[in-house]
Amino acid sequence: MATVPALEKPPVVMTEIPAVQPRKGFRKYWHLYAAISPFYLLFLAFGLIPVGFSLYLSFHRWDGLGSMEWAGLSQYRYLVSDSDFWQSIGTTVVIWALATFPMIFLAMVTAVMLNSAVRFKNAYRVAFFLPNVTSVVAVAIVFGSVFSTNFGLVNALLQAVGLDQVAWLNTPWGIKIAIATLMTWQWTGYNAIIFLAGLQTVPGELYEAARIDGAGPVQTFFRVTLPLLRPTLLFVLVVSTVTGLQSFSEAQVLLQNTANESTFSGGPGHSGRTMVLYFFQQTFDNNDFGYGAAVAWGIFLVVVLFSIINWRLLQRRDEA
Repeated sequence: MATVPALEKPPVVMTEIPAVQPRKGFRKYWHLYAAISPFYLLFLAFGLIPVGFSLYLSFHRWDGLGSMEWAGLSQYRYLVSDSDFWQSIGTTVVIWALATFPMIFLAMVTAVMLNSAVRFKNAYRVAFFLPNVTSVVAVAIVFGSVFSTNFGLVNALLQAVGLDQVAWLNTPWGIKIAIATLMTWQWTGYNAIIFLAGLQTVPGELYEAARIDGAGPVQTFFRVTLPLLRPTLLFVLVVSTVTGLQSFSEAQVLLQNTANESTFSGGPGHSGRTMVLYFFQQTFDNNDFGYGAAVAWGIFLVVVLFSIINWRLLQRRDEA
């Protein structure tokens, strides 16, 4: 009987394990870190350190010159019960609503018109973007003349159609409407350019398919354009919320000569005193830097809260 020879084991090939190269880290890439270091140094000096100091300051009483006095949470307890602060929140929210929703509507209409334009597209874009890069102080001075009681353009138009004059800068709602109109004029063109960028990402095949299915311009806008513009709309709404709730220059310049009080008073009856104006009033008029820092952190929480609410509302509609 033949025997089967035993199989030989294959030879084991010994491979050398490469030595682990030591990580050079910062020494290897120091020139790259040095290239980007100016941004981080400036951000540290003018961003993180002031924010941290304002939080520290909010727990102290300080007039800006003397020594600080520890106050603990008393500044925030007073802030919660401060009726003037809550009034400034209400004023800011009303002005924001009066400015934001008409502005978004006008910006979207403008973007659709620009997107359908055939000639001079770039000229139109520059023209609509100019208000955003114009000095807010100069614009506020012009709008102060436009809404003037005796010689304003708005009252001249009202008289031309047989209506009575309105003391825009001396009545509560007139003040809010004037500030909101200024903000709408300033930001409509900027947001129109953002919407235009969003419109140009919508595939043209979808519009062609909608036309084949018999959809008109209105149906195409609400069934095709608007759903695909939802991320852009979310961005515009959040940015408008952040900028609108932090409005300062518009009210400060527009109303500085309408009341015999501080330039941060917000006009007669404090009708235009926004949250940031109230912060300046407490900090620089009353020399209460500690409470002013607490007001600033209160403003931060309000802005974050409204931004989250807007984001969640649009997200739920998108999920539905």
